Amino acid sequence: MRRIFKVSFYIRGNHVNKDGTCAVMIRLSLDGERISAGTTGISIKPELWDGQRQQLKGRNTEVVQTNKKLGGIRDELLAIAEKLEFEGTLALDRVKAVFLGVDEEYDTIGKLLDKYIKNVKEQVGVCLSKTSLSKYELCKKRFTQMLEKKYHCKDMSLKELNPVVVQDYKNFLMTDVNMCNNTAVKTMKTFRTVILHGIKLGVIHKDPFVGVHFHMEKVDRGFLTDEEISAIMTKHFDLPRLELVRDLFIFSCFTGLAYIDVKALTYDKIMRLADVDWIISKRVKTVTPINVVLSDGAKRIIEKYKDYPKKKKGHVFPVFSNQKTNQYLKEIATACGIDKELTFHMARHTFATLTLSKGVPIESVSRMLGHTNIRTTQIYAKITNKKIEHDMALFFKDNTIRDFDKESINMTSKDVEKPKANGKNKDAERSAARA
Repeated sequence: MRRIFKVSFYIRGNHVNKDGTCAVMIRLSLDGERISAGTTGISIKPELWDGQRQQLKGRNTEVVQTNKKLGGIRDELLAIAEKLEFEGTLALDRVKAVFLGVDEEYDTIGKLLDKYIKNVKEQVGVCLSKTSLSKYELCKKRFTQMLEKKYHCKDMSLKELNPVVVQDYKNFLMTDVNMCNNTAVKTMKTFRTVILHGIKLGVIHKDPFVGVHFHMEKVDRGFLTDEEISAIMTKHFDLPRLELVRDLFIFSCFTGLAYIDVKALTYDKIMRLADVDWIISKRVKTVTPINVVLSDGAKRIIEKYKDYPKKKKGHVFPVFSNQKTNQYLKEIATACGIDKELTFHMARHTFATLTLSKGVPIESVSRMLGHTNIRTTQIYAKITNKKIEHDMALFFKDNTIRDFDKESINMTSKDVEKPKANGKNKDAERSAARA
């Protein structure tokens, strides 16, 4: 029995473009079952559309050419369906996949992830960073680990992906991998990006994230006070490794550079413009520009390691691994009597907080930090209130201020001259005395 396959067009009336046009969409049907196959790439004025004939109204050259394009799309889809029916593999998702240039390589979640990772890899160095690639590779690695433990398999068909699997993945990240909530949520967002790509390709028909909600928890972005920075800077370390990590940490406080950017910093990124020394580079994480004026303190640290033997050619600093660096920062915090977790993230937060609290415009701070969105920088603006509270606490501890306070107390405690009593008040006082 021959199956009934149809192609129809409709305009996307619920979304109007800025020029007043609407996209012409494709709908496929097979034996009564229907799916959307995306847009034709054609946009028209809604009043020009003939819904019954599924083409534009009119006879001018532009209308004729547009209707010809729609006819060509219909013929192509019918030819694909005929070929698949001959092969015995006719299905709506297969027609859509072939039409969009997608093949059977997308029939499992693992293959979809592999294809997406391949595309990301091709864009590294152009518009994406190695960090972006790493997060997708880690996402696939963790998902495979989850499948092996929870489902006893190494891959899963796209048809099996549902909200239960999504929630299992989230639980696995937080329990087995021991991720904190926010890190797990970020990984899930990475995973969802790939799944949404699959939906756009037409290989996934239902969003498995529907009804599944993830929330980022608020994080207290700590910073170091002037006194704490001074304590770290002036502390003498007998161990060279601690001295090196201390210097790099302080350099980050002076420049706002992340750990990976300090590690990747080369001399060709340090430039002198109009008698001012700059770091002009791009963030490793986001490939966004970094423009930072070097302070005298930062320049002294650079000079200190100019002739250091154990560092890569062209690099400014010798840098330990991230794991060792964080380990040594814990030792430094203990030695300096600082009850805070020292990280390069905190160094960046400290730089942002100090610059904002000293009156540097938020737009300038955002550019120095290499933020892709100024809203990210605005997070630090809230922190400056804590900085102000701290600075005012020190202000009130000052001896001069305490003396002023004493004078104000004395002033307010002095007896205020009583107003002279009038005649009536005097009579009342005499009566009260006789009583």
